[in-house]
Amino acid sequence: MADLRNYQARAAAAGSRADAAIDEGLRAYMLKVYNLMALGLAITGFAALGTVMLATTNDPAAAVATLGNGKMLTSLGAALYGSPLRWVVMLAPLGAVFFLSFRIHTLSVSAAQTAFWVYAGLVGLSLSSIFLVYTAQSITQTFFVTAAAFGALSLYGYTTRRDLSAMGSFLIMGVFGLIIAMLVNLFLQSSALEFAISAIGVLVFAGLTAYDTQQIKEMYWEGDETLVAGRKAIMGALRLYLDFLNLFMFLLQFLGNRE
Repeated sequence: MADLRNYQARAAAAGSRADAAIDEGLRAYMLKVYNLMALGLAITGFAALGTVMLATTNDPAAAVATLGNGKMLTSLGAALYGSPLRWVVMLAPLGAVFFLSFRIHTLSVSAAQTAFWVYAGLVGLSLSSIFLVYTAQSITQTFFVTAAAFGALSLYGYTTRRDLSAMGSFLIMGVFGLIIAMLVNLFLQSSALEFAISAIGVLVFAGLTAYDTQQIKEMYWEGDETLVAGRKAIMGALRLYLDFLNLFMFLLQFLGNRE
């Protein structure tokens, strides 16, 4: 009987050590995901700020074009925002994210990270135009509101015991519905439809933040090789990056003060 009790105690202790190792590995994995996402957002922000600083000027002698809100554009700004080049700038991030998504399983970790950084920079180049539409103060305020909301939603997705899979399928369908509605509104130019798209977009990407966090957490396996774990972390960071970015853009349409 004493031997049985000793065996049970040893088994329980071994199980506790294994669980602790898994928890430690999971924390390190999730921390890497969040760090990669945060660095991606930082690259996007600096790329957007740098682009708009080069594209605008306060010197009338250096300006080649003036927008309706009084913003003066340099030759670079006129090319980025007023020529066919703007379509390349808008579509380049889409091409980059498709490349990363479909080729992630064949790339090394360093190559995948580089592709992620390039994608984040291209997004910043594309998003630089928001500084021509909204005030810098409202953009900053919306960013911090988004960060707070994202943090709370991601924490919920990480800690909840509820299975969010069914909700995720519904939300992904909502994303496709949003894309269709946005394309339709390019022709209708309806302010009511634009408001509805913004409201639904906030709800959809708020839900996706929690869902994706849970999915990324469940992707972790302590037996993964370094290469596989690195790829998983990069793809997880990309998913959360996109959730944050879309949540920010839809919230900006509500909270942003136009120039």
